[in-house]
Amino acid sequence: MRGEFWPVPDVLAYLAGEWRVERSARDLSGGEEGRFTGTTGFGPLDGGGLLHEEAGTFVWQGVARPATRTLRFLPGSGGAGTADVRFADGRPFHDLDLSTGRYVADHPCAADFYRGEFTVRDRDHWRTVWRVGGPAKDLVLTTDYARVG
Repeated sequence: MRGEFWPVPDVLAYLAGEWRVERSARDLSGGEEGRFTGTTGFGPLDGGGLLHEEAGTFVWQGVARPATRTLRFLPGSGGAGTADVRFADGRPFHDLDLSTGRYVADHPCAADFYRGEFTVRDRDHWRTVWRVGGPAKDLVLTTDYARVG
């Protein structure tokens, strides 16, 4: 199993820079599928950490729309392999520990529950798979990141 994941000794150093993003969004209850393509930049954040800024196009049911997301990746309490991920407004999102190359994070959100699995394949490729369940949601969001340059 260990050979499938690439350990990351310093998560913020690993993430820094520009990444190509491809995300599929599957609604398991209705069968619809959407796709996001764009870029994510991890740039320096005042006071330490990284500002994650994602921008691209999300296509759902044949309609393309611009989409953006901003997160803050702050130094984690568990050493360089960890980060404290927060929404743009500072609210907690989830912890992240890529020291083994794989991590599962949970995020309760009102009546919904998000479980994300993070896997690092090598120095230039990583993936997240979020499973979202709740009264009105039954989704799987799979995102592949590939380093630019």
